[in-house]
Amino acid sequence: MDSLKDGHFTFSRDTVEQDFTLLTAALDASITGIIITDNRLTDNPIIYCNSAFEKMTGYDRKEIIGHNCRLLQREDRTQKERQQLREGIDQGKPVMVEIRNYTKTGTLFWNELYVSPIKDASGKVTHFIGIQHDVTRRKQAEAELENERQLMEQRIEERTQSLKLGQEYVESIVQTVRESLIVLDNNYKVLSVNDHFLRTFKVNKEETENKLLFDLGNGQWNIPRLKELLEKVLPTNNPVVDFQVEHDFPYIGHKVMLLNAHRIEYSGEYKDRILIAIEDITDRSEIEKRKDDFLTVASHELKTPLTTIKGYVQMMNRFMPEETDEKFKDILAKTAQFIDRLSNLITELLDVSRIQTGKMAIHREMFDFDQMIAETVEGIQAASKSHQIIIKGEPIGSYNGDESHLIQVVNNLVSNAVKYSPESKIVEVHKAFVSDYIKLSVIDNGMGISAEDQQKIFERFYRAGDIQTKFPGMGVGLYICDQIIKQHGGTLWVESEKGKGSNFSFTLPTKEAPGKK
Repeated sequence: MDSLKDGHFTFSRDTVEQDFTLLTAALDASITGIIITDNRLTDNPIIYCNSAFEKMTGYDRKEIIGHNCRLLQREDRTQKERQQLREGIDQGKPVMVEIRNYTKTGTLFWNELYVSPIKDASGKVTHFIGIQHDVTRRKQAEAELENERQLMEQRIEERTQSLKLGQEYVESIVQTVRESLIVLDNNYKVLSVNDHFLRTFKVNKEETENKLLFDLGNGQWNIPRLKELLEKVLPTNNPVVDFQVEHDFPYIGHKVMLLNAHRIEYSGEYKDRILIAIEDITDRSEIEKRKDDFLTVASHELKTPLTTIKGYVQMMNRFMPEETDEKFKDILAKTAQFIDRLSNLITELLDVSRIQTGKMAIHREMFDFDQMIAETVEGIQAASKSHQIIIKGEPIGSYNGDESHLIQVVNNLVSNAVKYSPESKIVEVHKAFVSDYIKLSVIDNGMGISAEDQQKIFERFYRAGDIQTKFPGMGVGLYICDQIIKQHGGTLWVESEKGKGSNFSFTLPTKEAPGKK
């Protein structure tokens, strides 16, 4: 309970926690986006965001925590408002700007941003609070009002001409598209289909149009996953992209389909119509499955003889006479080195195969996170005399995760930093707590990665064009790292500029998500 002592109130821990909970609830109830950054940490990362900010940007909280606010500008880094923000932050002064931001899906929105510093008792800025309003509609309205009078007559003329040609033009496009297209009304009755649909599913227009979709072909389109798309997903998530459906059709066999759906919500003749594009990926899925099966079998078959060869090389080293020629010793050492490289490649292929088949399991146990980082870096440092690897930041302590898989992630990121920065001799590894996440960053001043390659660098077998010509590899290391971090409930990302180095960071939740073990 609260009490009065020497003229001052003292507050119990329960009261403070209750006040904090109420404050957090109030912030989450706000329709204004709110973030808090920690100016004491490297790169001033975000440590809190409320629900309105998640809704405004499209990012989940776990994808935001640990990032710098520049994430929202993407590649649009030349705005003068960024310099105004930088000056305000450097000077520890409040600043307000209207700046172009982008949602997770790349959609532009205008952000009226007010940034205010928080200072400690000594006057040092420790945090910043960012208050954000989406003013896109206002900006759009201003632009439209400015141009409306000049464009009105031109729009009327263009619209008249477009209406004359539109129906015939759209019909020709629909029939040319090499995907099956269906148009439904809001009761799921088929209004029209294109010729590709008729050919693929071996039906005619009389059997299809003006029929309930689920009744087509004596009920063979009564597919639970299709009903889920139309009745549950589409009403809450318009449009729907790459919704996979598998079904055994009585006459044409097993099909794997990707469905893209869109509900027309504007008023007029076509209101509430549903457009569905169906891509038949049956053959592609079968090829992918065969490829994954081949990788699994080939990797296992290669592993056994390679282990035997490695054993023989180790025996040769052990029983080698002291008077053996130095050239022979060098050849044997290089043989062992290439056997280890081949073994690592096969291990990566096996990991990719396990991920694709859902067999990569995460085994959580408590371990010393700091010791894991130190020992992993020590091993890489011992093999790399040309670089100095520096560990910075605060101690993390114990963490409940799969230590062997996280060692694999750290080893890959630090080894890459050394590998791709041959001219720069310093690699930094930063550790920090950011809100209820652990954040680890590996920073180099090497080759850097283009914006285009950054979008694909975590894809399976992807390698940047300039890298694959200079450095060997298969392009699966970062893909495996990304999957391991995701299975821990975290996020892995990269910030980089060509010629200016790269910063690979990942976050790991310190609190296990409900329902996960």
